[in-house]
Amino acid sequence: MSLLVFDIGGSAVKYAVWDKEEIVDKGSFITPSTWEEMKTSLLQVKQKFANQFMIEGVAISSPGAVNQRRGVVEGASAVPYLHDFEIYPELTELFGCPISMENDANCAALAEVWKGAAKGLKDIIFVVVGTGIGGSVIVDGKIHHGKHLFGGEFGYMLLNHDETFSTLASPVKMAVRYAKRFNLPSGKISGKEVFELAEQGDKIAIEETEKFYYSLAQGIYNLQYSYDPEKIIIGGGVSAKPDLIPQLHRKFKEILDKVQIAKIVPDIAICKFENDANLIGAVYNYHLNHGESK
Repeated sequence: MSLLVFDIGGSAVKYAVWDKEEIVDKGSFITPSTWEEMKTSLLQVKQKFANQFMIEGVAISSPGAVNQRRGVVEGASAVPYLHDFEIYPELTELFGCPISMENDANCAALAEVWKGAAKGLKDIIFVVVGTGIGGSVIVDGKIHHGKHLFGGEFGYMLLNHDETFSTLASPVKMAVRYAKRFNLPSGKISGKEVFELAEQGDKIAIEETEKFYYSLAQGIYNLQYSYDPEKIIIGGGVSAKPDLIPQLHRKFKEILDKVQIAKIVPDIAICKFENDANLIGAVYNYHLNHGESK
């Protein structure tokens, strides 16, 4: 028996089949502009695999705050037509089999807990560093959604008076700050380029990357002392930087030297999964809801 898996994004929908404990037959299509078009595309994917696999269920990674109890996607996202109606019954009828659905960041975290950098651990924090800061809280091996389904929305945390974690510790925002200091248009330079300039000795780039590393370390430090997880996993594009972990440990030392009573150094690691994380996590979420997790 196999699962059909979807990862719905703002620009594309990835899909695959989970068969014999692995992701196979991956593909994608452009995110449709309406819900009716989306349903047509989803069903076409199922029909594509109908003769090749015995599909027992459908696992979905979705943007937005997925309320699994109500069967509704709450909040807002880049795919607005997914929100604020009973989507579970429609999908169940469409596919003719059980479905599961979870927020995309939570799926990425579940992938790490199930088969990745946090395998075997029960309590972790997953921090996604991208345009902003997001993530997930895992308690006793399960997603901690919170009362308002905002568990893991770390980017709203204030770090420097009225500046948020997302504002201070995003490579995208770092690049915006760098460009502003040279009166360049926003988007003229990327975070990757600022890191490269810093390595070449550019003083302004060094200032901005130092601010980035300190802010990211400060946010992670706060999460460590708020939740006391076994490990904090870092995902997002910046996780590919080979020196990220040493840079953060350098900043942890600065912070712990200031807060001398604090003795715990956050145990941090880079995520194992990248492009397939949401698909793998969606499968695990299906197993958590319908049984048979391995």
